[in-house]
Amino acid sequence: MAPDPWFSTYDSTCQIAQEIAEKIQQRNQYERNGESTTKLTVTIRALLQNLKEKIALLKDLLLRAVSTHQITQLEGDRRQNLLDDLVTRERLLLASFKKEGAEPDLIRSSLMTGGAKRGAPNPWLFEEPEETRGLGFDEIRQQQQKIIQEQDAGLDALSSIISRQKQMGQEIGNELEEQNEIIDDLANLVENTDERLRTETRRVTLVDRKSASCGMIMVILLLLVAIVVVGVWPTG
Repeated sequence: MAPDPWFSTYDSTCQIAQEIAEKIQQRNQYERNGESTTKLTVTIRALLQNLKEKIALLKDLLLRAVSTHQITQLEGDRRQNLLDDLVTRERLLLASFKKEGAEPDLIRSSLMTGGAKRGAPNPWLFEEPEETRGLGFDEIRQQQQKIIQEQDAGLDALSSIISRQKQMGQEIGNELEEQNEIIDDLANLVENTDERLRTETRRVTLVDRKSASCGMIMVILLLLVAIVVVGVWPTG
C-alpha cells in the first residue's frame, strides 16, 4: 500500500524544521567564536522558505482530504493539530533566526526530541487518542478506510430505506387515485339516479292529475245520463 502523501510531506517538513534548529544553533556558535556565518545564514534562509512552502502544501493536502471525505473528521482534527504545531515551530524558528523572543538553545532543545531533558515536557509531542496510539501510518490509514467503509454501508442502508419509503408513498398515491376515481363514479351514478327519480316523480304526478280528471269526467257523464233517463222516463 502506498504511503499517505500527507504524512510523507509531514515527516519531511519536520526534518526541515529540525535541520533549521541545528543550523541556527551552529550559526550562534560561530558568532560566539567570531567565525563567519554568511554561508549558514543563506542556508537557513533557504530552509525557512522551504519550510514555509511545505506547510502551505500540507494545508492544501489536508483541506483536499477533508473536503473529499478521504479521511474521517477525527483524523482531520488530528492532522490539523499536527499542522498547527508545525506553524508554531516555524514562528519560533523565524524568531530565533532573527534573534527575537526565546533563546535559541531553548528552541533547539524543544525541537529536537533526542535532546530533550528527562522529565521536561516536549511541547511538540501531540497526545494521540487511544484509537490510534501505538499504530503506524499504514495501520491508521487502514483503520480510517474501515471507518469510511462502515459509514458508506450505513449510508447505503439509509438509502435503501428511503427508496422503500418512496416506493410505498408512490403505491399509496396510486391507490388514492383509484379511490378518487371510484368516488367520482359513485357521485356520477348518484346524480344520474337522482335525475331519473325526479323524472319518474313528475310522471307519477302527471298520471295522478290525469286520473283525477278522468274521474271527474265519469261523474259528470253519469250525472248527465241520470238526468236524461229521468227526463225521458214517463212518470206515473
